[in-house]
Amino acid sequence: MKKLVINGGKVLDGKIILQGSKNSALPILAATVAVSGISVIHNCPMLTDISAALKILEHTGCKIKREGHTVIVDSTSAYRCSIPEKMMREMRSSIIFLGALLARFGVAQVTPPGGCEIGLRPIDLHLSALRSMGVEISDCACVLACKAPQGIKGCHINLVFPSVGATENIMLASLSAHGETVISNAAREPEIKDLADFLNKCGAEIKGAGQSVIRIKGSAKLKGSEHTIIPDRIVASTYMACAACTGGKVAVSGVCKEHLLPAISAFETAGCNISFKNGELITKAPKRLSRIKSLRTMPYPGFPTDSQAIVMAMLATADGTSIITEKIFENRFRHVPELIKMGADIRIEDGCVAIVEGVRRLKGACVSASDLRGGSALAVAALGAEDETVIDNIYHIDRGCEALEQSLSQLGAEIKRV
Repeated sequence: MKKLVINGGKVLDGKIILQGSKNSALPILAATVAVSGISVIHNCPMLTDISAALKILEHTGCKIKREGHTVIVDSTSAYRCSIPEKMMREMRSSIIFLGALLARFGVAQVTPPGGCEIGLRPIDLHLSALRSMGVEISDCACVLACKAPQGIKGCHINLVFPSVGATENIMLASLSAHGETVISNAAREPEIKDLADFLNKCGAEIKGAGQSVIRIKGSAKLKGSEHTIIPDRIVASTYMACAACTGGKVAVSGVCKEHLLPAISAFETAGCNISFKNGELITKAPKRLSRIKSLRTMPYPGFPTDSQAIVMAMLATADGTSIITEKIFENRFRHVPELIKMGADIRIEDGCVAIVEGVRRLKGACVSASDLRGGSALAVAALGAEDETVIDNIYHIDRGCEALEQSLSQLGAEIKRV
């Protein structure tokens, strides 16, 4: 079992290059099986979740070639429309292949996805939307057998919640639909627009991505294309938190300022000076952070749930009491007991509100990552803590952060993988 060993107390200073977005790369890779031909995807991060997605593509019959951060997918000979349970359970985002397979073959067979245990994340929104598009779905022994005997039909779908995954699955299934599909209350995250940009390059007709209403005209002949993945806004905020926790100054290049605006306001409220210069985001932290009176996770463009844990970690040593409300996922405070082991003063009320009483300093401890963002939060906390922290179950971190220890070492952190 690999672990991260971090000796805290080092002030971080320096520059790093930001990786491509995991949450954008995964649906775009899934989309390559919905089109025919060769797709060249640049700025694709080297993550275990990406490797899992590539295995699924190979299973469907796609030919894969990887050259550093570029992935080449030839889906010309894709023929298999089912995904084994073992592959589906390697990551939550595997469900996005459902819409892609339906678009390509008109049939698909998958099992419920796996990944981080951060909440139920039911896929009922996905399934009800597909049913309204003429897809027949049977659930037998936890296997979802899907087919569209009359073809996929365009229709108007109103999402009761702006689910990113459901929006992406509907977009993908709509590619082969007869007529126009309209998604109301669609997710507005930057990753949605990135997926649409790739698909439009392939010949799709998608309008409104990044807004609350998306329109997709189906039945277009799609061919592979070349595309560059957007930068990872969540990992960017992780490095910002690393600077904040250590009283340091960190420059991150390759960021998109607009994507980070919801997170930037939280860091500024905590006393950090955030600036942009020559394509770099620079975070300069005060000697001690200030509290954030109230922070609430919301769908984009609100404060992202994926950044909640890392911001909580930095607020654990802020001056005063911070209140964080998590309304996106019901089980996203699993990192709290581990932070408490390090000396944090945090209590949970009503299951969704964390009251963080800032302490002067955290102390090193042996802790365990329970999910991707929670694991990143433990690394953030460890950087600012006294003495040594050992984090196990770091395979969770590897799902979304590319070579975290290497990047942090460049900034002056004393960190190693053992």
